[in-house]
Order: sequence, then structure tokens, then C-alpha cells
Amino acid sequence: MTQKNLRNIAIIAHVDHGKTTLIDSILRQSGMFRDNQHIAERLMDSGDLEKERGITILAKCTSVKWDDTRINIIDTPGHADFGGEVERVLGMADGVILLTDAAEGPMPQTKFVLGKALKQGLRPIVVINKIDRPDGRPESVVDEVFDLFVSLDANDDQLDFPILYASGRDGWCVADLSDPRDNLSPLMEKVIAHVPPPQVDEGKPFAMLATLLSHDPYMGRCLTGRVIHGSAKVNEQVKAINLDGTQVETGRLTKLFTFEGTEKVPVSEVHAGDIICIAGLTETSVSDTICAPSVSVPLQSTPIDPPTMAVTISVNDSPFAGREGKKVTSTMIRERLLAEAETNVAITFSESTNKDTFEIGGRGELQLGVLIETMRREGFELTVSRPRVLFQEEESGDRLEPIEEVIIDVDEEYASAVIEQLNRRKAEMVDMRSSGAGKTRLLFHAPSRGLIGYQSRFLSDTRGTGVINRLFHAYAPYKGDIPQRRQGALISTDTGTAVAYALFNLQDRGVMFIEHQTPVYQGMIVGEHSRDNDLEINVLKGKKLTNVRASGSDEAVILTPPRRMSLEEMMAYINDDELVEVTPQNLRLRKKYLCPHERKRFDRERKSA
Repeated sequence: MTQKNLRNIAIIAHVDHGKTTLIDSILRQSGMFRDNQHIAERLMDSGDLEKERGITILAKCTSVKWDDTRINIIDTPGHADFGGEVERVLGMADGVILLTDAAEGPMPQTKFVLGKALKQGLRPIVVINKIDRPDGRPESVVDEVFDLFVSLDANDDQLDFPILYASGRDGWCVADLSDPRDNLSPLMEKVIAHVPPPQVDEGKPFAMLATLLSHDPYMGRCLTGRVIHGSAKVNEQVKAINLDGTQVETGRLTKLFTFEGTEKVPVSEVHAGDIICIAGLTETSVSDTICAPSVSVPLQSTPIDPPTMAVTISVNDSPFAGREGKKVTSTMIRERLLAEAETNVAITFSESTNKDTFEIGGRGELQLGVLIETMRREGFELTVSRPRVLFQEEESGDRLEPIEEVIIDVDEEYASAVIEQLNRRKAEMVDMRSSGAGKTRLLFHAPSRGLIGYQSRFLSDTRGTGVINRLFHAYAPYKGDIPQRRQGALISTDTGTAVAYALFNLQDRGVMFIEHQTPVYQGMIVGEHSRDNDLEINVLKGKKLTNVRASGSDEAVILTPPRRMSLEEMMAYINDDELVEVTPQNLRLRKKYLCPHERKRFDRERKSA
């Protein structure tokens, strides 16, 4: 049996290839909004961080009516750090739209999500987006997409994919570049014709797979997923079972929702094939089956990939602790991290025996940075360690470490500098080819350890013109020691306010991170030394005043602007004996041990160990 007037599709693409913008145009043209209604740009990116960074962090569902057909559309993240969302979301879809930039072509995340879609037997519709780019090369990109399908072992049905050309921003799509560029009707009609309606069995008892977990301030935990078979009504008794078939909890369907546009709409009954949202269950999580009490066999689901990177989060114990944030205790931080681990299944939580430090594991620096930035905006104060990779052990006792596939697009003149840097970081070059217009594409397999902090070095090596993309590849034997960053640190000797005169006289010692009138404390890192050892400096020392006046004896104090770093750059910059202090108003670098004699003792113990 099928639900003839229903289609479930996911839109997959590499980061910044235009998924969310295309969905905006679909929503506008489907008549979901009044003509005079104000609509935000990238409507599906609802979080503040999503809007600021222009990336999708959480997968979200929307639904449009096109002619007489309801089309459920799932917007997926394009960044590899949030790939955990994509894998499961594809289980809700019967078809996918693969979006590819007309200039960049297939990128690492395109390969990752397409491989998952093809394994599930989905038949993609390929859309070459941003066709109006002056450097667009649609014919070559179509060839590259076909090669990618072949390399991923697509079957004959999947290789016979329809191709459309579009500009999501301008809201048009065509099957041939010579066609009139009016609207998105060709895309929507192709979806209705090419994507099969859900194959459902209404006769079986109700069962759905929980795919996304979110938290609503009014309804509590909300589980989104697709009804695989059967139907259900509000207030019916259900149970949840995990992948092993063990019962997690029992409860009632207190509220049922479907999607209309970007809104959740309450309904009294849901049927097989529908993508729905359920409230009222307290223990059920992603990959669990929510079903009628008579069901005992769980639905198949993708197990969640283990994290590859972790940071240690602890209470802020600097001299400035409690000045800028309201949430400063370990209990508050612990509760917030536990809540995050509950709703974000790609994050793991563990704590020390005395419960004052917490280890958070995730897929990469960006995912961990987004969590810490979100907490910072909620009023938390905390300290964060340098990210470290999580090793695995073989049965033989050998250590395995995560390896990433790195694709770099760079001007030919900078290729040698990039290759040299990555060789130092124990990366292996897999491929190097010219991609036209003076650009070279490099492909490496590099240990995740070596890539921590490489982004800023890469941007300076390529004068800001290079593009780097990373994707988890596999676990491989430990590659040996990788030389750590950077020069030594410039460390403040006292607590007070930095003085321009002192900074001016210390400028030749290295690059400063602070400016005139910045509050500092003993043990705070105020700059980078020009040599490889740490140096303690006094940035509070003002000019001695005398009662002798002479023209020309006072030099004008001209300060070089300080170096500014983002949260992720700071986390990658620090060494193992350093921390990032995160407060709602400031980010500071500091030594783990603020007193000089404690640092010396720690160094002695480390060397003897």
C-alpha cells in the first residue's frame, strides 16, 4: 500500500552549497506565506549561531503543499562535524535532492552523504546550484558527479539520475540551460514524478523510529521520526524499545504533531509514511523504536558513530571568576552538559571522580566550539582545555587514531607551502590535480591530531585564498609524535590593568593579544613570544613621572593592533598546560597553573615522568 499524495525527501549537500536558501525559495513559491508577511533570510536556520555563521547545525523538517501533493522536506547540516544528524535523517526519506555548487563541484561532505543515501537504495535528483556564478562550470561538474556515483558503487537505477540547473537564491530551476528561468516548478514536478510515495503497511501495529531529538520550552522533549507502519491516535498507550529490543519506557502519546511550513501543527491521528513529532516521553532517545505494546522487534537504525575528539570543561577559577557570568558553579555546568548530551546524541559526557571536571566528546572542533559558544551566550563561565583526539585500542594492544580525508583547493603558487606543512603533520598525499583557473586540488589522509590548530596556519600560508574541507576517514595505526605549535607565551606577572607605555616597550618581544586598558591577572597569557620559550612580562609598568619638562623627550606611543582569535582558534592554539577562560563577555588565554613556582613544579614532574 502507498500514500499516493505524500513525498518524503532530504536535501543533502556540502556546507555552503545553498540547501537552506533553496528551501526558503520553495516555501515562498508554495504559498506558505502571505504576500505582506516578513520572512527572515535562511528561515530554516533558526538558531543564533546558525544565522551568524551561515551554517546549518541541526537537521530540521518542513512541509509544503504542491498541487495536491504534500512534500515533507528535511534540511540537513552540510558540515562534517554534524554528520551524525545526516546519517539518521536519510532513514526518514524516500528520495534525496543532491545539491552541488556549479563552480566547486562535489566536495568531501557531498561524497559522505551521497554514499549514505546510495547505501539506503535512494535515487537522487542532482541539482547543479548557483548556476549564475561567473566561474561556474556546470558541464564539468555533472561529469564529476557521475564519476562520484560510479566510485560509490551506485546501481544502474541510481546512475540514471535526472539533472536540473538552479539558482536557489533567485528561485528558479530548469531542466535545460536554454529553458526560461521562471520558478521552481520543474524541481517540484520532478520530485513528485521521480521520488516514490512511501511504501507503508497500515494493517500492522503502530511503529516509528525516533530520528531527531529536540527540546521545546513548553512541551519538553520532542522526538521526530517517520511512522514506518500502522497508525496512532492521541492518548494511545505506546512503549519504546532500543536497538537490542530492551524496553526503555512506556507512556501515552500526549501530543502528536505534523509539519506545515516551519510550524508544528497538532493532529489527532497519524498514519504510516508521515513524518511526525511526539511529545510526552521522558527516556526515549534517538534510534529507539516507539511502538504499540504488542510490538517486540525494533526497527533497524544506523548506530551513532563514536566521537573522535574531546575537551575537558571545568569551573572558572581565575581571579576574575564570577565577574561577568551568572552561571559559575560546577553543578550548573554539569546539568547543562547532561542536558546537551541527552538531546545531542553525537556528544558524549563523562566526569571526574570529584565531579568538578567534565569530559565532552564530539565529532570535531567545530561541534565542540558551537556547544561552548552556546553556553557562553547563556551566561556560563568555564575553562576549556585543548581538544585532544580519542584513541582506540586493537586486541593486540596497538593504538589506533582517527584519520581525516582533507581536500584543499588552493592557488598553484601556495601548493608547496601547504604540502610541506601537512607533511610535518604526518599527512599522506593521496592525489594532486589541477582544477583549472590556476587552482590546484590536493587530497590528503591526515591524523586528526595534526589538524588541530591548522586552520589559522593554512589561511596565513595561502593569504586567505585557500579552501580546506575535512571529513572523518577511518581509524589507523598511531602515526608517531607530531611537533606542537608555536612559539612560547608572554605571561603577565601581576594583576591589574595593562598600560600603553608598557605594551609599547614590550612589542619587540612578540605579538600582543591585549590592548591598552585590558584587565589582566598573574598567569594570564597576554601575547606570543618571538622565541620558543615562555616569558613573564609586566604589562602594568607605567612611565616614571618627573618634574623636568623638555620638548621632544616624550615619544608618541604607537601600538601595533593586537591579534584577535575566535573561540575555536583559541582552543586549537593553546598547549596542554594552558586553558581558555570563557565568560559571556570575554575570552582569555591562561596558564593552567597561575603562580610561577607551581608551573616550575609541574614542569619538573612532567620531565621526570
